[in-house]
Formats: sequence, structure tokens, C-alpha cells
Amino acid sequence: MINTHSARILSISLLALAFSPLGRAAEAPVITVSKSDTIALATQLISGPDGPAITKYLQSDLAACGYFTISSPASASLIAGGSSNGSELDGKVTDHSGRAAVAGTYSGNARAKADAFANDIVQTLTGNKGIAGSRIAFAATRTGRKEIYLADCGGSDIQQLTHDNSISVGPSLSPDGGKLAYTGYKAGYADIYLVNLSNGSRDRIVKYPGTNSGAAFSPNGDRIACTLSKDGNPELYVCGLNGSAHRLTHTPGIESSPTWSPGGDEIIYSYDDHSGPQLYRISASGGSGQRLSTGFNYCTEPDWSPDGAKLAFNVRESGSFSVAVMDLHGGGARVVASGERPVWGPDSRHLIYSDGGVLYMIDVQTGRKKAIVGGLGRATEPTWSR
Repeated sequence: MINTHSARILSISLLALAFSPLGRAAEAPVITVSKSDTIALATQLISGPDGPAITKYLQSDLAACGYFTISSPASASLIAGGSSNGSELDGKVTDHSGRAAVAGTYSGNARAKADAFANDIVQTLTGNKGIAGSRIAFAATRTGRKEIYLADCGGSDIQQLTHDNSISVGPSLSPDGGKLAYTGYKAGYADIYLVNLSNGSRDRIVKYPGTNSGAAFSPNGDRIACTLSKDGNPELYVCGLNGSAHRLTHTPGIESSPTWSPGGDEIIYSYDDHSGPQLYRISASGGSGQRLSTGFNYCTEPDWSPDGAKLAFNVRESGSFSVAVMDLHGGGARVVASGERPVWGPDSRHLIYSDGGVLYMIDVQTGRKKAIVGGLGRATEPTWSR
């Protein structure tokens, strides 16, 4: 739980799970850190047959999230450890007196247990969602044609999803990571396909005459927003997963790149009336789009953060593309990196984007970035589960 006591001070109340002999909860310790700091946390070797593997994954997860500094037990405020019997992990984070701040039981393979434990630690100690175990998808040209690939958010466990031997672009993962929509040209023209990632089944769900492209899943995963030209001009539509289509816009320009509000009631998109694309906001049921004041003359590829507070998008200045982040509550916009097609992670803190055919992850709070996917030809158009 986080309580803000000033513009820069956070008070993190640790949820003490240790009990006194009388059954009363022990008093929770309080750690005060500045907003720009990280929490010093140590990891002990988790016991059990898969304990070393869990420990390794846990350390990586906690270091990647940006909220913790992995320290020695002597200098750390908290210590994470536990035991695993192979099928279940009993994980615990304690202070130096032994009082528990986080405790839980996690199942699955070593990676799944570590990811679940790490996300529980992040959620409990910071109040934010973790990114461990989330998935990304992207287009890449390793085979000579654009195909869709899957990976974990750190860029490991890469697998090729499509083998269409044509053009496969515009991937969009459902928020739970269980489905993927993309634009495929397997039938000779642009249609939207839906892949069930649990069993590999694939259906061509949007196949109207003209171009069908740019699918983006709604927050509950039961609809997609996309661009269709079935009525002549490329317009914004909301479609059911059965292909039913509801038109939102009626303009002479071109709408593209929709992104949903976390509540599913609004959509932000790019609109080009041939004077340069700008970003607009519209009700998910239709109406008139309202232009956003970004401060930039050329804006595309918006992505709404899961917490609803921020918008990431592309800007073009002097012929090159950059990634900008805007505070939707009036704080203005700023460029955070060079590159294209930014997409938010579940924590509304990290972005993945493409630059020079390589995928990068950036922590927009600290500016720290790292390459996560390369060596696949040109990797572009990332999407991230939430």
C-alpha cells in the first residue's frame, strides 16, 4: 500500500503476516523512501529441487521491474526467500526481525512460480502491477517475409507464430495474452485473423471487401477496434470477434491505429486529413472525434496506458520518428526515445518500441532502456499483454 505524504515521499506499509501467540497481527514496519528511489531487497536461495532456478528468475524479475535494488542481506531492507517442493513454492518477504511483508503459495513450473511471486511482491509493496510473465508479440522479417512472433516480455522464449509465407503485420495481443489478432494477406488482400494461443486455432474474422487492418483488443478482450474501407473511405470501426462491425467515424480523411481506454468506453486514434496525422479521442459507441493537443505536428500509433493516465505515441520531427509520452490529465508531452510503435506494459511504467529493427524496453520513470529482441531481420510493431 502506498500513502503519499508529500510530492516526493512515499510511505510503504508492509503487510505484516506474522502473528503473536494471542493471534493478533504483529505491528507492521514502515519504510519511507523518496519517490525516485528504489527499495533495497535481497534474495536468499530458495530451497528445493527447483529452488536455484526460481531464485534466478525471481532476481531477474525484481531487477527488471524498476522498483527494487537487489542488495546483500546486510544492506537490504527486506529479504525474499522461501521453499519449493517441486509443485508449489511457499514464498515470503520479511524484514530483519522476521516479520512478513509478503507471503503466498505459488504453483506451476519454476518460471511461473517465480513470476507470480515477483508480481505479488511488486503489487503488495508498491501498489503497482508487475510485468513478470507478461507476453509480447511482434512482426519480424527473419524468413524474408513479415511473420508474427511471440516472446516473453524480456525477449526470451521466442517462437514464430505465423507461417503464412505472405505478409503478416499489425499484431495485437488480448489483455490476458490468450488471443492474438493480426492483419494477414494470405488470401491476397488485407484481412484480420484471430489466433487462439492455447490451441493454435486460427479464424479469418474480418474479411469485408477492401482493406481490413489495425486490430486493437478492447480491455475485456471481446471486441476489436480496427480500420475498414468496406464503405469506400478508411474509417474506424468496432467489431465483435464474430466479425460484426459498427462504424464510428464518418470523415473524408483516414483513421488508423486505435487504442482503447482502460474502461473500454473511449478510443484514441490517428486521423490524417492529408495535412499531417493528429490524435483524436472518440466514444467507443461513435460520435464526433475530438482532437488532442499534443504540441507536435505529426502524431501516429497511440497507445493508452493501463492506468488511464498516459498516452504513448510516435512523433516525426526532421524526418525521423521518436516516442513521446503525454500526461492525459494535463501535464504535457515529452519525447523519451527515438523509435516507433510504442506499447505500454501492464505496469504503465515500461514501454516497448522498435528502433532500427531492434525491440527496446524503456523505463519511462528512469529513462533506462535495453535491447530485448534482435537478430530476427527487422523486428517491428510490438504488442504487449496486460
